[in-house]
Amino acid sequence: MIKFGQDTIFYDLLESQAKVAHRTAQAFVNLTADMVNVKAHARAMIDLEHEGDNLTHDLQNRVASTFITPLDKEDLRDLSQTLDDITDCIEAVAARAELYHITVARPDLPPMAATLVKTTEVVVQAVSMLRNGFSKAEPLKELLKEIHTLENESDRSFRKALQLLFEEPGADTLMIIKWKEIYDRVETAVDKCEDIAKIIGTVMVKYA
Repeated sequence: MIKFGQDTIFYDLLESQAKVAHRTAQAFVNLTADMVNVKAHARAMIDLEHEGDNLTHDLQNRVASTFITPLDKEDLRDLSQTLDDITDCIEAVAARAELYHITVARPDLPPMAATLVKTTEVVVQAVSMLRNGFSKAEPLKELLKEIHTLENESDRSFRKALQLLFEEPGADTLMIIKWKEIYDRVETAVDKCEDIAKIIGTVMVKYA
């Protein structure tokens, strides 16, 4: 039987990936408060995305070269790839803002970014608990519920932002398209956080 705590490098790498996603979300909040300097913020987020990619490649290579891993190899791959997806989606928001020369945030963007930061923070907490096993799983279950709650909150904010965008008098069609894509990317990032919760939930059932 594989014991939790063995091969802690896998847990270390997953936690590092989660923390990179959280730092990228924090960088996104900084961007929403200072969009006139969108290019500089976008560059900083590219660096974070590269850091996340390196961690992902490291973990995937270790999974491939390790005979016995502390969790199923497929679960480790799914967790790693989805954590990387969170970072990628957030970085893509900054890339689009730079590409579209958006230098002023709509009022609903900062609250959406703040929810994203909260969600990634809980993801960090949940991923950090994996190394403890599932003998006392209630605290972890509560974190997974919190991720789902935050995703629902984000979804409501997303729908409201789209409604205001589409109903804005005299709105420029091209600008609507640009902002819809930005909102979509933010919502996708939060959805990826919920995917992490779902994967961990499945792992809990498997190892219960």
